Amino acid sequence: MQQEIKDYTENELLPFWIKRTIDPKHGGFITHFDEFGNDAGDDEKSLIAQTRSIFTYSQAYRHGFGGPIMLEMAKNGVKFLLDHMWDVEHGGFYWMVDRAGNPLNKQKIGYGHSFAIYSLSEYTLASGDPIGLAYAEKVFDLLQKHAVDTFHGGYWEFFAEDWSLMGPGSPGGDRKTLDVHMHLMEAFTTLYEASGKELHRRKLEEVIEILIHKIMHPVTGTGIPQFWADWSVAPQIKFDVVWGWDRFADGGQKASSTDNTSYGHNAEFGWLLMHAIKIGGFDLEKYRPNLEKAFYHALDHGIDWEHGGVFVEGSHTGKATDLEKEFWQQAEILIGMLDAYKLTKDERFLEAHKQVHRFVFDKMINRNTGEWWPLMTREGEPIWRHMAHNWKINYHNVRSMILSYEKLGEFNV
Repeated sequence: MQQEIKDYTENELLPFWIKRTIDPKHGGFITHFDEFGNDAGDDEKSLIAQTRSIFTYSQAYRHGFGGPIMLEMAKNGVKFLLDHMWDVEHGGFYWMVDRAGNPLNKQKIGYGHSFAIYSLSEYTLASGDPIGLAYAEKVFDLLQKHAVDTFHGGYWEFFAEDWSLMGPGSPGGDRKTLDVHMHLMEAFTTLYEASGKELHRRKLEEVIEILIHKIMHPVTGTGIPQFWADWSVAPQIKFDVVWGWDRFADGGQKASSTDNTSYGHNAEFGWLLMHAIKIGGFDLEKYRPNLEKAFYHALDHGIDWEHGGVFVEGSHTGKATDLEKEFWQQAEILIGMLDAYKLTKDERFLEAHKQVHRFVFDKMINRNTGEWWPLMTREGEPIWRHMAHNWKINYHNVRSMILSYEKLGEFNV
């Protein structure tokens, strides 16, 4: 498996992006491609796609994948991000600009800013260029000033241009989410790795505790998607700025709006927490019960042993309700099952990793382009056929290939 991963990543996956993502006219990244790998023509560049791309190329360079061009691509992305997406008046990054860098949506979105911290910190770790860490720290400070709920704890996510909180309902101003807190854990981990500052470590530990005691289900240890301000569970709705709108029922609410959990998110939470524990120097045994609950739930209920891959989501009590196969969940399960094996030494996690690996390599990779199909039937037939857009970018699958390659090397399997 390890050599298969290396060969595929170097010869198919990274070349897909090297050949087409740089915008030669305006800088930054073009991130909308159809099923044939052609530019889909969308005149927009989102904060989430630009920052995730910066992370991908920075991480690839730091881990020895893709060669020197990875660093050049990351530098191109950082320049566009800072020159065109930074709000010089209010601070923070605009959510959306056009290809030339003119603002289309000036909202400040916590989710996007978590990836700004993550990617810019990774860029500094890869390049040694201090500008990345400098802006990562600026964003961190803005979140502490504007996004922290100082009464109930945690972080708000949706803000107007001037960092005033958005209204209730679909604008998102009355809810807190698993997504933003999990990705802040991810971001603060890499920020602390780059800065070494105790403040960043302390805030990392704080967000870990929020995830453990407020967000993960107290019995099953699985992720609950949305909450009200006081951390009571809120029905899962679609926000105005969100991916996967067609994953919701009519009226913008999940059919099982208070009893659904993502197997991919639970595995991602687990391996990101293990990485945070390592970088932060925290006590692994303190969090072992939480890690095992999340990992075993994904193993016992999410893995499709008949057709391969991992299901999208299901009930906290276990039964899968969405049997389709989504690209990013496969990517996160691949990493999560390897870390679960490292934690527990349970061979079933290795078998699950192999099962998902084969589904990805035999069915999910579009061999005509080298990228992954975004969404497939349970059996492995494409449903969505685009290769990339704002929310389907290379961050999940490139990271999965790099880390799976390295972790398999540790286990010598």
